[in-house]
Amino acid sequence: MPAIKLPPAITSGLKALGVDPTELLRRADLPLTLFSTGQILVSTEQLFALWQGIGELSGDPAIGLKLADQVPVAQHHPASIAAHHARNFRDGLQRMARYKLLCCSEEMRMTEKGNECVLEFNWLLSREKVPSFLLDAAFASMLHLGGRGTGVRIRPLRIELRQPAEHREIRERYFGCPIKFTAARNAIVFRRSDLDLPFITYNADLVAMLSPQIDRELARKKSELTIAGRVKWVLMRLLGGRSPEIHDVAKELGMSCRTLQRRITAEQTTFRRLISDARRELARYYLLQPALELAEVACLLGYEDSNSFFRAFREWEGTTPSEWRRGRFANSQ
Repeated sequence: MPAIKLPPAITSGLKALGVDPTELLRRADLPLTLFSTGQILVSTEQLFALWQGIGELSGDPAIGLKLADQVPVAQHHPASIAAHHARNFRDGLQRMARYKLLCCSEEMRMTEKGNECVLEFNWLLSREKVPSFLLDAAFASMLHLGGRGTGVRIRPLRIELRQPAEHREIRERYFGCPIKFTAARNAIVFRRSDLDLPFITYNADLVAMLSPQIDRELARKKSELTIAGRVKWVLMRLLGGRSPEIHDVAKELGMSCRTLQRRITAEQTTFRRLISDARRELARYYLLQPALELAEVACLLGYEDSNSFFRAFREWEGTTPSEWRRGRFANSQ
């Protein structure tokens, strides 16, 4: 799993909000020298541990919303800086999605349909539950991008969260929109018309200067990924009420079915095995969500019926989904 780069200025932001960085590292069971290194690199699990620790140490349910505004844009990664100086909100969001690919462990997927623009956030390669404070910060940063760029307050249509209802009033007051809990995805939904709002911070020269560097980094990062890893990443996103075919994945990866099949075979695996691996990882995540019924999990994994899911899960784990879920919940208490 690729390392995630944290901005060095995060320590000053934590201190400003009353969180001791050293105590945070101790709480998250991370090296106490982590923040003193030139580049702060963490895994997805370490990132989750950090955010969980931030919430626990601060005791502030709005800490994620506040921390999103603490790191100055000038100290962001070049890809994030380019997003803040884009032509309009749509361009800024698209550039931010590229930044996520480069430096973060989440995929930010942008879909325009009807009068809505949906931004979905997925930490697909982690089996841990996404800390609510991290989701708050991710959504708040998108709102901050639009507000800073356009010079006006942009109100989303709604926020969708997989987690059970918690701190509804705080979140709805901050975002200025309804919050839908126990949703099928983690997403922030904007009005499509807002995407055309021009950025008063638009800087064509700066964007042109940064773009070649960002393109080189993206090309290098993609070359480091195996085709199996890229296929599984796409599958984990497409699995949601249907079973994707190889042509669906090939289209997402920008190659022909024949080329994709050849490259999968060259890595000594099969498309069927990759689907099974993706379903297994997602099943573990979904079963840790108490609000999801087993039939819903089966549907989200693209199975036509629950029995097919139960048979597959027993092959993976040697037990039933219900027994596996009870065992995990018992161990967490």
